Amino acid sequence: MFAGALLVIGLRMTVSGAMLLVGGLGYAAINGWLPLLSAIKTMTYSKFANNTLAVLPLFLLMGEFATHGGMNSRLFRAALAWFGHWRGGLAVATIGGCAAFGAICGSSLATAATMSRVALPEMRNAGYSPALSTGTLAAGGTLGILIPPSIILVIYAVYTEQSVGALFVAAVLPGLIATVQYMLVVNLYSRFVPGASPSVPRADWSERIAATRGAWPIVVVFALIVTGIYAGFFSPSEGAAVGAFLMLGFAVLQGGMRMKGFVESVRSAGLTTAMMFLIMLSAELFSAALASSQMPTELARMVAQINASPYLVVLCVVIAYMILGCFMESLAMVLLTLPVFIPLMLSLDLGMSKDATLVWFGILVLMSVEIGMISPPFGLNLFLINSLAKDVPMKETYRGVLGFCAMDVLRVLLVLSVPMVCLWLPGLK
Repeated sequence: MFAGALLVIGLRMTVSGAMLLVGGLGYAAINGWLPLLSAIKTMTYSKFANNTLAVLPLFLLMGEFATHGGMNSRLFRAALAWFGHWRGGLAVATIGGCAAFGAICGSSLATAATMSRVALPEMRNAGYSPALSTGTLAAGGTLGILIPPSIILVIYAVYTEQSVGALFVAAVLPGLIATVQYMLVVNLYSRFVPGASPSVPRADWSERIAATRGAWPIVVVFALIVTGIYAGFFSPSEGAAVGAFLMLGFAVLQGGMRMKGFVESVRSAGLTTAMMFLIMLSAELFSAALASSQMPTELARMVAQINASPYLVVLCVVIAYMILGCFMESLAMVLLTLPVFIPLMLSLDLGMSKDATLVWFGILVLMSVEIGMISPPFGLNLFLINSLAKDVPMKETYRGVLGFCAMDVLRVLLVLSVPMVCLWLPGLK
């Protein structure tokens, strides 16, 4: 089934279509055609008659309102005012802007594409090297799926029946570490590659205050959502609704968004939601076929017989995610593999509770997917940025992203060896 799914995806079938086709054939081969029809009827309702899933279109809508309200340019200006005079200041400001926009977006590709419209022309005009500018945008975009709220974390929480708030809080510290690491990469690149990043004048305090005043809505919305969900003031769906409503208000008052922008935001969020729901239904059928085959159970039994270190097994799973992330869209890849890897993780003796194991593994999955999206030669973010900067050879983007990939690997190893990096904040509740 895995070979068949990868084959038809390679033949240009959509991921959702591939999982529906292969999962349906696999389920029918094991259980029969009539049980397949009954299963499709049942799982379609049971999967989507779940109020928790309302969080997806609402978070997407919040990101669309921010984009059409011009929040991306305000975030970049604020980051530029504070970090612009640093070595590689424009690139450092881009990382800061990506981190802030990721706090209201939840998508890697959307963060990279949105910030590219603002930051890429600025870095070009300032004389930044093509490798540094495109590499920074490709890597900075991955902060969109790491810094909460993250769409992948929401779906992971629904699948594993974990707390969305706990996963959001668990991702905060790794997300901040990633932001600092990326800024360090820019500083080192600018230091050791002459002429890669011309200096930018230091902004005075009045300019910093003015720029920060334009970006404060993002901070308010982010703090309200994460704190409110984790403290139990409202559910994840209610928090997403509050965030979307507030962002709409800020977009109208500060960004000048009107009816045309509102309609475009709703339409775009609706299309993306439909795509995600179709992938989720396809993954549910694929998962049911795998469960019927007993493959996840057999895999867990085989691993237990090997007597390998549990953390070595987790490392192998992380490496598999890194490799798959080079070829597949992150959401589809996670949903395709969770039916196999979740039972495997729960069968390992990692010295943690079931909930802690699933939260820790979720953050590892998220970071592994993030690496795959910027790993040469097939990282999706690399192709996105290259399509936006058509005059930059792909080899330049590859060269510019290598330092970020190295930092990502170090961060994964840190979380793998010290689980409290992501479990400390959830444990404070």
